[in-house]
Amino acid sequence: MTPEPAPTLSQLLAFYLEAGVDCALSEEPVDRLSESQRPADLKAASPAGEAPRSIRPAPATFAAAAAEPLPAPDAAIASAREQARTAASLEILRDMLEKFDGCALKSTATRLVFADGNPKARIMFVGEAPGREEDIEGLPFVGRSGKLLDRMIAAIGLDRTKVYIANVIPWRPPGNRTPTPQETQICLPFIQRQIELVDPDILVTLGNPSTQTLLSTREGIMKTRGRWFNYDTGTRVIRAMATFHPAYLLRSPSYKRLSWQDLRAIAKALAQTTS
Repeated sequence: MTPEPAPTLSQLLAFYLEAGVDCALSEEPVDRLSESQRPADLKAASPAGEAPRSIRPAPATFAAAAAEPLPAPDAAIASAREQARTAASLEILRDMLEKFDGCALKSTATRLVFADGNPKARIMFVGEAPGREEDIEGLPFVGRSGKLLDRMIAAIGLDRTKVYIANVIPWRPPGNRTPTPQETQICLPFIQRQIELVDPDILVTLGNPSTQTLLSTREGIMKTRGRWFNYDTGTRVIRAMATFHPAYLLRSPSYKRLSWQDLRAIAKALAQTTS
């Protein structure tokens, strides 16, 4: 059997980018396997007076983060609830999130991705977490899935000046990984308060994670999409509907037909609340 040719540098870089690896934590590669196998030999193998490369001091930013450990998850969740509860406006809530240090995702993200659109909109869309493009620009849904979302809302006569868009998680998870349950619970009070402050007539959850988190259901998106739920803010009940996340529709375009049915139901509900 003829062995496959080794990938070129450009192919490797393309693979890493597709996998979500878009930054390096060190200028030198570290052989973790070798490091764990022979820790006692590192000092002897190094020239006199020179620290082994694999145990160089961490950059100052990481050292500072290590010097200030994150609060325990329960304490971080309690702090998030208390802070979010006191936010009197979206501007104050955003400032709170900028200063909030209870979620580890903040230390690995480039910037906070708070929201986009019209804060007085009658309809609010909520996804799960920012991706690479969102992390760079600081706005939700600006990559490929964002362009599809723009087309979806345009199909019912809306655009970003007439909707409000946010995510349950306001910081990008490293490599676009799925947020952990703890990270979701820590960020949940902030998105809940954000929904309260926007106070839309209709809430649309995009994809399974945001639907299960905000609508308190264990059912999958195939069962929840297209159904109306009641989202209770404590002062008002908002009509809510789940539909597919645009990123899922890019991978499974055959479901766009079902998503279109959801959008038509949403547009009809908007028209009814206006009349």
